[in-house]
Amino acid sequence: MEPLAAEDPRTIGEYRLLRRLGAGGMGRVYLGRSPGGRTVAVKVVHAQFAADEQFRSRFRREIAAARRVGGDWTAPVLDADPDAATPWVATGYVAGPSLHDAVVAHGPLPEHSTRAAVAGLAEALDAVHRLSLVHRDVKPSNVLLTLDGPRLIDFGIARATDATASLTGTGVSIGSPGFMSPEQVLGREAATASDVFSLGAVLVFAATGQGPFPGESSASLLYKVVHEEPELGALHGELRELAAACLAKEPSGRPPVADIVRRLAGDGGAAGLMGPGWLPAPVVEGASRRAMQLLELETEPLPP
Repeated sequence: MEPLAAEDPRTIGEYRLLRRLGAGGMGRVYLGRSPGGRTVAVKVVHAQFAADEQFRSRFRREIAAARRVGGDWTAPVLDADPDAATPWVATGYVAGPSLHDAVVAHGPLPEHSTRAAVAGLAEALDAVHRLSLVHRDVKPSNVLLTLDGPRLIDFGIARATDATASLTGTGVSIGSPGFMSPEQVLGREAATASDVFSLGAVLVFAATGQGPFPGESSASLLYKVVHEEPELGALHGELRELAAACLAKEPSGRPPVADIVRRLAGDGGAAGLMGPGWLPAPVVEGASRRAMQLLELETEPLPP
């Protein structure tokens, strides 16, 4: 979280911007506040994409899809304007570190934390898939860890499974090397099983500290995803078996997300694995610091 720079806007739509949260290939993300006081994350599309009508049309469809996504383990889309001069989307702000940052800072998650996180993410994907949608970019930086459970974010790239747009439209690759499915890498249709492959890669990262296809370049990672077996490291027992099943090269060999939830959490669902102690203490401290920062912002005067 960084202060706004001189070139940053102070408002987007009806939202006053408070801080920079980060940036990615498609845009920049800000912390904002609604007129009613709700804290949101506002993602603003880069200017070069906003000028591309094909991208804008696809973004419009993606936002319409994302508005349909709900569930306990997601950050809901609250507002958007795909037709603005600079298109943007606002989601509920989640005060917690990403899985990527937590593992880099503190090491792999304990087994119970991994089981709970993956079960929650599988429930989130089950809600997505029931709407005939595919997330297409399940990766550690799109998983946020909060005191009451994980959140799967960035549905701005979700796409209806019967959409005809290509995966790469305007040159933007949908997916992240090392966490993309083989069918995504090969430019084939990515259905719900593609998200399962990515979830399996996230499981391996959470439990071992590295993805199942380590490499020093994107080309190397993508080759391994298609042609080599995953490296499962110290994973053992049921988590190893589940990761291997999710990472099957053929989509038909991967389990549906509802089965993943049952294997990890039983009939009680992911909620039964959450509660005090579901995260290790160092990650809890990080999530608590972010929550405190948010409270401090509430008493800060708004930027000019």
